[in-house]
Amino acid sequence: MWHVRRRPRPGGIASSLLALCLTAAPHAAAQTTPPPGLDAYVEQTMRAWHVPGVAIAIVVNDSVVLAKGYGVRELGKPDPVDAHTLFAIGSNTKLFTATAIGMMVDEGRMAWDEHATTYLPGFQLYDPWVTREITIRDLLSHRSGLGRRGDDLWYGSAYDRDEVLRRIRYLRPNTSFRSAFGYQNIMFLAAGQALAAAAGMRWDDVIAQRIFAPLGMRESNTSVEALHGQRDVATPHLILPTGVRAIPWRNIDNVAPAGSINSNVSDMAQWLRLLLGNGAYGGRPLIRAQTLAEIESPQTIVPSRPDTLFPSTHFTLYGLGIGMRDYLGRKVLAHSGGIDGMLSEVRVVPEARLGFVILTNAEGHLLGPALAMRILDAYLGAPPRDWSAIYLAMFQRARAQQDSAERALVAARVRGTHPSLPLERYVGTYADTMYGTATVALERGALVVRYGPAFTGDLEHWHYDTFRVRWRDPRAAPVFVTFGLGPAGTVTHMNVDGLADFHFISDSTTKPTAASRDE
Repeated sequence: MWHVRRRPRPGGIASSLLALCLTAAPHAAAQTTPPPGLDAYVEQTMRAWHVPGVAIAIVVNDSVVLAKGYGVRELGKPDPVDAHTLFAIGSNTKLFTATAIGMMVDEGRMAWDEHATTYLPGFQLYDPWVTREITIRDLLSHRSGLGRRGDDLWYGSAYDRDEVLRRIRYLRPNTSFRSAFGYQNIMFLAAGQALAAAAGMRWDDVIAQRIFAPLGMRESNTSVEALHGQRDVATPHLILPTGVRAIPWRNIDNVAPAGSINSNVSDMAQWLRLLLGNGAYGGRPLIRAQTLAEIESPQTIVPSRPDTLFPSTHFTLYGLGIGMRDYLGRKVLAHSGGIDGMLSEVRVVPEARLGFVILTNAEGHLLGPALAMRILDAYLGAPPRDWSAIYLAMFQRARAQQDSAERALVAARVRGTHPSLPLERYVGTYADTMYGTATVALERGALVVRYGPAFTGDLEHWHYDTFRVRWRDPRAAPVFVTFGLGPAGTVTHMNVDGLADFHFISDSTTKPTAASRDE
């Protein structure tokens, strides 16, 4: 999709950081039972956020003290969520990738500070120096300099993993190398492909053989294709101002090492046991304790500032596939995950031998962070707070600001203008070196744009030669497209706001001639 802005929701590490902004309280010994009143609070929070289904697992001292589902798999249908209901865990996949690489490090088959090109000889970034210098550690710690950009290369596209990696060479950096935190999914794809090269098998098979199998995660998988024929599967939902609606599962196999794992709380509890066991499971070491400690150690500083709502948080950092903050003087490991209609949260407090996972079958909410705060408070001794109400108020303020920004945008529109050319003159194929081709067609007297196999949008005239794209995918917020004219008065390119200039291909043109501009 072209710079699709999702509805208000946590994304990547951002929600993890929000969820770990906690208030000061005295230390307390972790209890070995579920928090009192948790069931009632979950039900209350689900109603407040209109989330159809939730599943939670809590592990304390290597014991699973809770693995339970709430609500339904699909709105309007009676099938309940249980401990075995499969959800997408999204970016919580990243720590699986980093851990599998750590296993290769233990065996001397990979090294954190080895250059990525050692494993991927054809890997290339925009800057030749960065191409030569970037390491596995860099790929896993969001400091490539590319920022949260380039996702349109894989999201809803027909490109496979190798082609996504090949095209990332055209993405210009937005910061210097290793100078700033910039969440980057495609660098995790590169790490996963490097892992596959070192292991001599597909990333999916490494995860299945080295992690799923020894942990007994028999119901987990790495692709939506594996869900066919499964019965206990949650349905993704969108929570919109107009209501909650079910949507299809999204296939993201082409960026799998960054986010394609599907699991349930029964299986994820075993994953938490491995993390809390310093790399051992059932008395059997799967990864060296010092290697896991390296994964869970700070690698990149994430910018943060003091907030009166969260006075106990002093630092925000990212390790190798996992984020971290301080809470009550303890390190809390955290990550969130999100893909179409599914959000997940994972928290691990090593010193308290506490870990938990929250899976939901909807997006457009902050239920996961709110429940995470409630559970942390209960186990670590903080006084109980209604974090759901706090986050709901924040969420509503953010939505009001969005609405205000939309009104200002509409007010700035220049009224009474018309396109420079008849609509049929904008019809054609447009190409960008990085993103590929898009087509504009005239259908029933209106322009329609198509990009990749998944995205179709209706162009509504805005002003002059600028059109607003209303995507038919309900997840996608509108974007602006501006057509450029050459000296001869013909269309030469189509600028997609915030993405790239797609240059018009005439009948005699066989390939795109212009690289992407800065995002």
